[in-house]
Amino acid sequence: MRYVSAPKRVITDLQGDGRGKALSAVAFGWFLSISTRMIYPALLPSIRSAYGLTLTTAGLLLTVLWIAYGVGQLPGGMLADWAGERPLLVASSLLAAAMLALVVIAESPPVLFVGTALFGLATATYGVSRFTVLKDIYPDRLGTATGVTMAAGDVGNAVMPPAAGFLAGAIAWQYGFGFVIPFFVVAAVALWLTIPSGSVGTVPLREAFSVGDLAGLFRRPVVRHSIVLLVLWATVVQAFIGFYPTYLIDVKGVPSTTATVLFGFFFALGSLVKPVAGRAYDRVGVRYPLAVMMGVTALTLAALPFASGVPSFVALTVLASAILGYETVVISNLTDHLPDGSRGTKLGALRTVYIMIGALSPVAFGGIADRGYFDEGFLAIAAVSLLVVAFVLVFVDY
Repeated sequence: MRYVSAPKRVITDLQGDGRGKALSAVAFGWFLSISTRMIYPALLPSIRSAYGLTLTTAGLLLTVLWIAYGVGQLPGGMLADWAGERPLLVASSLLAAAMLALVVIAESPPVLFVGTALFGLATATYGVSRFTVLKDIYPDRLGTATGVTMAAGDVGNAVMPPAAGFLAGAIAWQYGFGFVIPFFVVAAVALWLTIPSGSVGTVPLREAFSVGDLAGLFRRPVVRHSIVLLVLWATVVQAFIGFYPTYLIDVKGVPSTTATVLFGFFFALGSLVKPVAGRAYDRVGVRYPLAVMMGVTALTLAALPFASGVPSFVALTVLASAILGYETVVISNLTDHLPDGSRGTKLGALRTVYIMIGALSPVAFGGIADRGYFDEGFLAIAAVSLLVVAFVLVFVDY
């Protein structure tokens, strides 16, 4: 019998029955959705300079972006159950293009904040539907398909922030956002053409927009555990991602171009980490992959304030990328345990909880940094990472 390597076998399985094109379109849409949000941290020094923002106010801008993204998860999930993933993913891409245009033309901080909030809301509907549509397309390979999709996002995060930083330095910060707009339109077309037409809503309007049974959902141990794990993870990752480039530039004296390249490199590594994390979940479950990833993250964040020199930051960036596989494992497990039909609504509600709580960390971290405690901020989120490891080893046995 002819031997087929594991990576090739995975690719073949994902492409079978014409599903590869749909997966590629969903992955490209996520590539844009997440990487454009990651452009914000890369351009934060330029935005601060243009509008005279403090670190606290800059952190608030990131908090607004992620709170808006969190707020949109529940209605996004409801709309997915009612209207179906296909039209919702298309609408999300088109609305994101329009709202990003508002950010580009903003001439004052209030307009910048409003445009940012609307962009966060527009991309929120993509966040839920990409999971539920993959569950429909890949019922037996959800972890792997999710890992591939999320890895595509990290490829975008590796490419787009450095590209945006280059355009901001060469021309103006607005071009760092503006060049993305046409790609959202392309994504909308690709999603419409490739996602199966059967990906339509199956839940009546009144039932889709009902949240009466959510209280019962939170009584399930797997849901409670997942929410705790995701809230703690979001707290760490939002603070780290939001201020890592600024920290390297302002505190460690790293040139801005080098800092944005390191930021992109961090996400490039995620494109390798996430498929591995998805496969690990499919094979061994939740507990040990999470403990390893967050243990490495805790040690890395604790070492960051004591590091100096670009080689050290390269090494720490490599280690920090372990955190990028975390959500793949938890969300895959959570999606597997949600009931059919109302999966979008329930996943949207749960994502709203952890994203909104985690979104508070950038403004808090910015406030700490403004008071001269940038290093201590990283030590604090290292401690939160260790708390995750302890929680996983004590409470999670699956």
